[in-house]
Amino acid sequence: MKATMEKLVNLCKGRGIIFPGSEIYGGMGNTWDYGPVGVEIKNNLKRAWWKRFVQESDNSFGVDAAILMNSRVWEASGHTTSFTDPKMDCKNCKTRHRADNLIEMHSKGAVNPDTMTNEEMEKYIKDNHVCCPKCGKSDFTPIRTFNLMFETSRGVTEEGQNKIYLRPETAQGEFVNFLNVQRSSRAKVPFGIAQIGKAFRNEITPGNFIFRTIEFEQMEHQWFCKEGTDVAFYEDFKKKAYDFLLDLGFNAEHLRFKDHDKLAHYAKCACDIQYLFPIGWSELNGIHNRTNYDLSRHSEFSGKAMEYLDPVTNEKYVPYVVEYSIGADRLMLATLTEAYDEETLENGEIRVVMHFHPAVAAYKAAVLPLQKAQGEKARQVYKLLSKSFMCTYDEAGSIGKRYRRQDEIGTPFCITIDFDTLNDETVTIRDRDSMQQIRLPISELTSYISSKIAF
Repeated sequence: MKATMEKLVNLCKGRGIIFPGSEIYGGMGNTWDYGPVGVEIKNNLKRAWWKRFVQESDNSFGVDAAILMNSRVWEASGHTTSFTDPKMDCKNCKTRHRADNLIEMHSKGAVNPDTMTNEEMEKYIKDNHVCCPKCGKSDFTPIRTFNLMFETSRGVTEEGQNKIYLRPETAQGEFVNFLNVQRSSRAKVPFGIAQIGKAFRNEITPGNFIFRTIEFEQMEHQWFCKEGTDVAFYEDFKKKAYDFLLDLGFNAEHLRFKDHDKLAHYAKCACDIQYLFPIGWSELNGIHNRTNYDLSRHSEFSGKAMEYLDPVTNEKYVPYVVEYSIGADRLMLATLTEAYDEETLENGEIRVVMHFHPAVAAYKAAVLPLQKAQGEKARQVYKLLSKSFMCTYDEAGSIGKRYRRQDEIGTPFCITIDFDTLNDETVTIRDRDSMQQIRLPISELTSYISSKIAF
């Protein structure tokens, strides 16, 4: 059964995956905290991405750039002047909304507001009687634009403070370190710089769980190449990004490419991979051919030559960039949606199960003593397996209830310690998806599970 946003939110809170941020104080505008299970799943997604695009890449390097950067960075990138959202206020209930989001929700994705001017969006909203999602009225103020960057200041006295920003994207950290990475790693073009890190955007969010939040994590990979090779690399990264999702277990019918109808001023070509979320088809990740715009702008504003010297031809040039960007939180939501299932068993019972790829699951195995008499032995098995991967231990309730709890958080294997274990050093392993069970010696557990969870 397909997941709804309500079902996902309830499951995530009840099973320690994701909690509302600052909940005891009434929450805070679409902020979310990852719980014990959720932080493991999210970290596993990030590890899988890093393994695929950095570890297994011939010529890619990682960085972890600062969140707070020189404000000139954002002048060069254009964020201080053009990084805005079209906002409208509901005159009735005084809530603020993004005009493009109102149009997307009203048309269920049939109308693309990216191709519309502010005046065209205002006209569409008025002519189609688009309603406020909170109060249901259709009475909005004209569109006003608001910069999405969070501002803060640096300085010890009020007079000496300088305006700086929380970064709205991680990409600029890769661009400004192009020369540092190239020289220190002796990298030859083409090569990549990757980063996973927090970004912040002061935008109005529609409340679709973790789909769009004001604080989020990005996983970005910038591929620096010579002009003329950029189109081929762009197509290559489209395939790599798509294959990564398939390898995580995504159904191809839930994925599609969508070329940008309106290109950014720096882009030669750009597309998204969209996923069929509970809210409909929406962007999961983007692939962009950014040309040499970014390095050229930083060269202009910093006064530093952002050129690459080809050691073979002695040619100097500013490389083109092919960018692959995916949000860790949005990938998390897509993964939760894709994994969710409700199965009707032979006895009529409904089993909720998360069919995560084993490499993504928070815990690879749950150790379950059949009775407390086997507790000591079960603890020994738990400690043995925990040296190799994340495990959990549960001795509360019937074995059936404990299986269901593990199914709901997607644990691929449940290991039952029973009376026979004390005599023959064997255990029962239950597979999450098939619910089939096999008997295996304790000495073979680590190698067996390791072979099943590889990505």
